[in-house]
Amino acid sequence: MKRGLILGAVALVVFALVTALMLRFMPAPMKESDYVIVGSVATLVALGVLFVMLISITRSSDVFFKKKRKK
Repeated sequence: MKRGLILGAVALVVFALVTALMLRFMPAPMKESDYVIVGSVATLVALGVLFVMLISITRSSDVFFKKKRKK
């Protein structure tokens, strides 16, 4: 439970940081589509960070593929 809260908090912080950085450095007259792009990129980066963190927590060498059992 505690690990899930930490992972969620880290993803939320990364999302807020990427959103703030993109809003700060985008050109001044922003349209509605610019906000959609900022949110999309921030979501992509936050989910990417969360994915990498979940993979790094897993200590198994075969995260994506399971070896078949020999009969």
